[in-house]
Amino acid sequence: MSIIFVMVVMSTLLLGFAIWAFFWAVKNNQFDDLDTPAYTMLDDKDKKQADEEE
Repeated sequence: MSIIFVMVVMSTLLLGFAIWAFFWAVKNNQFDDLDTPAYTMLDDKDKKQADEEE
């Protein structure tokens, strides 16, 4: 039965850390632009550089 109390304390600490990490990420603008990094992978920079060299 005492393991339940240990697990409750550990889960509460983990929840507190998760909430802190979320608010830290929001404060540091980690969620501002979620679309552009996905599109930069599709950008073909090698082709643009080859066109410029010709």
